[in-house]
Amino acid sequence: MGTELPQSVLFCCDHNAVRSPMAEGIMKKLYGMDVYVQSAGIRNDLEIDGFAISVCDEIGVELSRHRSRSFEEMEKWGDQLSSFDLVVALTPASRQKAEDLIQFYHLELEYWPISDPSGTGENRETKLEAYRKSRDEIVEHLVKRWGGSQQT
Repeated sequence: MGTELPQSVLFCCDHNAVRSPMAEGIMKKLYGMDVYVQSAGIRNDLEIDGFAISVCDEIGVELSRHRSRSFEEMEKWGDQLSSFDLVVALTPASRQKAEDLIQFYHLELEYWPISDPSGTGENRETKLEAYRKSRDEIVEHLVKRWGGSQQT
């Protein structure tokens, strides 16, 4: 069994189009309303990835309504970085950006190196396999950190 859930978690990656939205959606599915979960990227220059939507749909996680956002947009939309208990970076670049941003706050930062499925595979099925691998890495980290589903 994992440790106690924080009150709020922010997942971050490079574009908020693949890994961090998957982590946000999966965490919400596993732990429900017990924790406030959001995601952001260093940049917001891509829409949510269709393959990420597909592989999350396979496990009952809906991502099609996700709107990508950057750290700056997150703050403009009312989610202050200082209000999160935990920031989880999923890429090396987002880890560096998060370290820079949280240096003035008392926030916990974790780094979960999740493989980048974008640009992988020669056909639809091999691309889906790469995205499933990333999705499953996220699930593994979540369950290791906080235990199995706490939904009743």
